[in-house]
Amino acid sequence: MGKKIFVSYKYSDNQVKNLRSGEDSTVRDYVDDLMTRIDNSDDIFKGEEDNEDLSKYEDDTIWSMLTDRIYDSSVTVVFISPGMKEEGKLERDQWIPWEVSYSLKETSRKNKNGQAITSHSNAMVAVVLPDSNGSYSYYLEPRTCCDSKCTTHHTDKLFSIISKNKFNRIKNESKRTCDNNKSIWTGTCSYIEAVKWEDFIKDYKKYVDKAVERQENIGEYKIYKELD
Repeated sequence: MGKKIFVSYKYSDNQVKNLRSGEDSTVRDYVDDLMTRIDNSDDIFKGEEDNEDLSKYEDDTIWSMLTDRIYDSSVTVVFISPGMKEEGKLERDQWIPWEVSYSLKETSRKNKNGQAITSHSNAMVAVVLPDSNGSYSYYLEPRTCCDSKCTTHHTDKLFSIISKNKFNRIKNESKRTCDNNKSIWTGTCSYIEAVKWEDFIKDYKKYVDKAVERQENIGEYKIYKELD
């Protein structure tokens, strides 16, 4: 059965690796590339459009706009990119935090017969795009921990609502202690797991299916749904 996928992203962020030689890319180009690879049984809904400004809208208006974009989807893919956060601008005035918040909420709408239908929290996955140098280390930094390889997630690069849904699995067996009593997470430990673009695009269905598995076990995670 196909999936209905909503993509949340910063349209104009150009701090990403060019997809084609000699052509400057923005995050929107990555969305378009994904669209060409989506299976015919799946549907894709796009988030932010160019030059959309949230600051002029009231909260209720924003929710109304997002209802049409996200309500019918079951999976939200968030593209993490170096310039997705606009400096000096409140998170509430940027699209991605609202789209993530709405994706996580259970929302009721009336169908054409006047019946109230409540949506479930979407399955979610974060896809980390390479920066202009082709590196992922601005967010996913390879390191050595506990005498083995590990990865540091620079969650300060994320919007607050995304970072709060990282490393939020309640089960204690997802982490261990080493390196001067620092906690090291292992296995599946975040509701919004992160994957590199180069891995995701090779087999997006695998990572979407894993996100759906987490959604089916959402009670194992402490979910944050509200904006700060």
